[in-house]
Amino acid sequence: MKFIIVLAFLAVAIAAPQGDKKPIEIISSNSEMNADGSYSFAFESEDGTKVQESGNQKQVGPKPEDIGTVSKGSYSFTTPDGVVLTVNWVADENGFQATGDHLPTPPPMPEHVVKMLADLKAAGVL
Repeated sequence: MKFIIVLAFLAVAIAAPQGDKKPIEIISSNSEMNADGSYSFAFESEDGTKVQESGNQKQVGPKPEDIGTVSKGSYSFTTPDGVVLTVNWVADENGFQATGDHLPTPPPMPEHVVKMLADLKAAGVL
């Protein structure tokens, strides 16, 4: 029983606010939801973080009932060393695709692979 009481006090101590850190304020925020399923929202916080997103309903498959939400947006934030990083993204029938100057990119395809793909396409295989 004593162990449970000590554990409870420890949990309260850990959950207590640490130091004088105050919450980061939201300085702007807006959102819109439409009857057709389209939406958008954006917000900016006082530390410079920015987020925006918009989306709508789209037929993503061969049947009329194959409807999904396609979205696009971006977010940016400042790293501890003062660099602003931005990620732009799209989420659609091709999956989630993010781009940003700081994100790694694949190396160029070797020449023999490019030739092989061109040959396969010419042969009607691709």
